[in-house]
Amino acid sequence: MAAPVDLELKKAFSELQAKVIDTQQKVKLADIQIEQLSRTKKHAHLTDTEIMTLVDETNMYEGVGRMFILQSKEVIHNQLLEKQKIAEEKIKELEVSRNQFYLGWLLASF
Repeated sequence: MAAPVDLELKKAFSELQAKVIDTQQKVKLADIQIEQLSRTKKHAHLTDTEIMTLVDETNMYEGVGRMFILQSKEVIHNQLLEKQKIAEEKIKELEVSRNQFYLGWLLASF
């Protein structure tokens, strides 16, 4: 009689263990993506800060693939602001999903 219970417990424990490992991997991936987006956002902010010190009529080159395109300061500034905004939105989305993974893991544990 004890053998079937042990098998059921082992099966339930192995399923729970697989869920925990899966959740930990998803959380790690979300953390890595958040870190990468934070670096991108910081880089765009620092670049924008340096660009804003230049004269308004300054033309700049934007790297596109293997070539460079002549752009005005305003265009580059707007692109950097958009890049920061997109990164911030993605960071918020990833934090929400990461918190859902934690919550799911906690609920699965009990």
